[in-house]
Amino acid sequence: MKKFLIALVILVAVAVGTFMAVRYTRQVSQQLTSAPVAGGRAKLRFIKDPGTIPRLVLKTIDGRTLDSDDFDGKVVLVNFWATWCPPCRDEIPDLIKLQERYKDHLLIIGVSSDEGPVETVSKFVAEHGMNYPVVMETAELGTLFPGIYALPTTFTLDPDMKMVQKHVGRLNAAIVELETRYLAKLPVDADVEHVAASADGSLSDQAQATDVPGLKLDTLKPDQKVAALKQLNEQKCDCGCGLTVAQCRINDPSCAVSLPIAEKIVAEAKKK
Repeated sequence: MKKFLIALVILVAVAVGTFMAVRYTRQVSQQLTSAPVAGGRAKLRFIKDPGTIPRLVLKTIDGRTLDSDDFDGKVVLVNFWATWCPPCRDEIPDLIKLQERYKDHLLIIGVSSDEGPVETVSKFVAEHGMNYPVVMETAELGTLFPGIYALPTTFTLDPDMKMVQKHVGRLNAAIVELETRYLAKLPVDADVEHVAASADGSLSDQAQATDVPGLKLDTLKPDQKVAALKQLNEQKCDCGCGLTVAQCRINDPSCAVSLPIAEKIVAEAKKK
């Protein structure tokens, strides 16, 4: 009888644990604001036949070494950002919470695209309490993680270091949390779809362009480039599209109205 009662208690505990996990993911699903939903359930999309990222050995801004051989099978988020980028700053609190909540299953790596001194980035990281490692962007990282035309851009790697998702613009924290749980094999209440990698180069409102078609931004000094990008991402185009100059150039590089405006912004930035 005693053994029966013990077994019953264990069974009830497991059932309650499973119920709470499922209930938790359902609560997360209900918080989604812009995520694809089908029949009241979140829909997660991952890249079909994803490529594998080779071994990563990175130096953090505080002098530590990050080696992907030591990632212990965690889900990895590689988040390209910059201190001057408003949507990047907006999503940092969500990333901090995710890293703390899933520290046993998730590793976030911040890749700073700032072109100024590393001390500026270090100060920003300390002031904002960022609890995940930050490295500076390099040409090698740009090769491994291609197609970064806006910030923030976040690449999701599964525990086998396969690139299964790419998010351009401010992250939807609830969706990223569900993706993390699914890839970490934790209970999750969502539909999962595997799709071909998107070649869409459009720019959302929650992203800051870093490369604008028709412009040679690399000819600018770092502070001039930041000033130009800020204006390109804020000033509305006069063609009637309702987009910023940067968005118009990326979404429609053939627009004859946005190019002169963009060139004028760059020319003015060079004078500063």
